[in-house]
Amino acid sequence: MLQSIDARSGQPAGAALPETTPEELDRTVRAAADAFASWQSSSGAARGALLDALADGLDSQRDALAAVADTETGLGLPRLAGEIGRTAAQLRHFAELCRQGAPYRTVESEAIAGAPPAGRPALRRVRLPLGPVAMFSASNFPFAFSVLGCDTTSALAAGCSVVVKAHPGHPQTSLRTMAVVQAVLDRLRLPAGLVGHVQGAGHELGVALIRHPLIAAGAFTGSTRGGAALQAAARQRPRPIPFYCELGAVNPVVALPAALEAGGAALAQGLAMFAGAGSCQYCTNPSLLVLQRDPVSDAFVGQLVAALRAQQPHAMVTPVIRRAFDAGVAAQLAAGARALLHEPTDAPAPRPFVAEVDAATFVARPALHEEVFGPSTLIVRVASVAETLQVLQAVGGSLTATIWGADEDTPDHRALVRGAMAIAGRVVFKGLPTGVAITAAQQHGGPWPSSTEPMTTSVGDAALDRFLRPVALQDLPDWLAARDGRPC
Repeated sequence: MLQSIDARSGQPAGAALPETTPEELDRTVRAAADAFASWQSSSGAARGALLDALADGLDSQRDALAAVADTETGLGLPRLAGEIGRTAAQLRHFAELCRQGAPYRTVESEAIAGAPPAGRPALRRVRLPLGPVAMFSASNFPFAFSVLGCDTTSALAAGCSVVVKAHPGHPQTSLRTMAVVQAVLDRLRLPAGLVGHVQGAGHELGVALIRHPLIAAGAFTGSTRGGAALQAAARQRPRPIPFYCELGAVNPVVALPAALEAGGAALAQGLAMFAGAGSCQYCTNPSLLVLQRDPVSDAFVGQLVAALRAQQPHAMVTPVIRRAFDAGVAAQLAAGARALLHEPTDAPAPRPFVAEVDAATFVARPALHEEVFGPSTLIVRVASVAETLQVLQAVGGSLTATIWGADEDTPDHRALVRGAMAIAGRVVFKGLPTGVAITAAQQHGGPWPSSTEPMTTSVGDAALDRFLRPVALQDLPDWLAARDGRPC
C-alpha cells in the first residue's frame, strides 16, 4: 500500500492507497497505445483545445489542489497556488504552439532534374510522434513537473499519449490532478487512456513501466541515481527507447569581486531567500559559490552566513529527501569541507549549511562535486581564473552556471564564459538562476550529470522535439503533401 505523509508532522495523511499491480500497469499502457492511434493524427486545433481545457481545469480547482499538496509537501499555499498558475500557463502556451502548427513544421528540398549528385528527388522532412510516453513525476514540484507538468504537456502537444508514474511523495495530489484530467477527457470525448496513471512506492513499478514493449519514450525529473537506473532499463530493452532525464545540478555561481563590491549585500540576501522560501528544493538552486581570496569576497561570505542564519527553512517535501540532505552534509564534511554554518537538527525542517574548501581540494575529491539537495552552500576559494576554470571542469555538467561581474570584454571574462558554457545548459549573468521561463529560447538541460540528453530541453518550446521523430518523404503523393506535416 502507498501512504500519503503529512510533510510537517511526518504522520500518515488519509487512508493508504493501493499500488498499481502488473496487470493494471499493462492495461494502462495498452489503453495509452489505443489512444495514441488516433491522437497522433489530431489537428493543432484539437490539441490546443485539450491543453486549454486542462489549464482551465487546474484553475478551477486551484484552492483544493493547493491544499492537498500543501499537506503532502509542506511547500505552502502561496507557493503552490503560484505553481498551479505556472502549470496552467505552460499548458496554454503549448496550446498556442499547436494552433500555430509547431508540431507539424516541415522542411522542403525541391526536386532537381538529373541523376545524383547533380540531381535529386523531391524531399519533405516531417516529424512523427513517437508513441506512448512514460512520464515520471518529480518530488519538489507537485504540479509543474508532475501529472500535468512540462513533460506531459509537451508530449500531448507532440501527438503522444502519456502514462504518468506518480511520485510517492504526493500521491493524493496526483490523484486529485488526475481527476481533473479525466473530467476534461470525458467532456471532450477523448479516450480516457490518453493520459494514464500508475502509482507505487518501490522502483519495480517504474522499471516495469519503462520496459513495457508499447512504451515509446520516457521522461524523468529527479535524482541522478534514480534517473540513471531507469535510463539503463530503457537502453537494455530488446528495442531501446529514448529516455530524457533532468537530474541533479550544483549550478555554480562565479562571483567576481567587482560584482560583490557593487552589490554583495543584496546578492547575499537573494541567495539566502531561497533557503527560507523553499528549503532550496529547486533543480536550479545555486549551491556552489566560487569566490576569490580577497577582502571583498570575505565580506560577502560574512553577509551570506548571517543572512542564512536568520532563515527558517520549512519542512522538506519527503522524509527521504530530508535524510539525504543530512547524508550529503556529512559527506562534504568528511571530504574536507570546513563548516561555516552548521546547526544539526532532527526536525523535518533542516537548518542552512555553509562550508568552505579550497580549489585544489574541491577538484581532487569527487564527493564534493555531488549535489546536496536542500539549503546547503559550498564555497570554493580560488586564486586565479585558471583555478576557477578547473573548478568548473570538475563540476562536469550543470543545468545552469552564473557569472557575476563579467560586464566588460576582457580575456579573463571570455575564458570564464567559455568555461561556463562548456558545462551548463543556461548561463546567467544577472540575478539568480532559479525560475525557468516557458519560452522559445529556454534551455533546461545540460551535460551529465544534469541531464541524460544535453541536446534537448524539458522546458520551453523545443521540449516538443523530444517526442517527434524525423521522417523524410520522397516524391510524396499530392494527398499526403496536402496534410502539411500532419501525420495520417
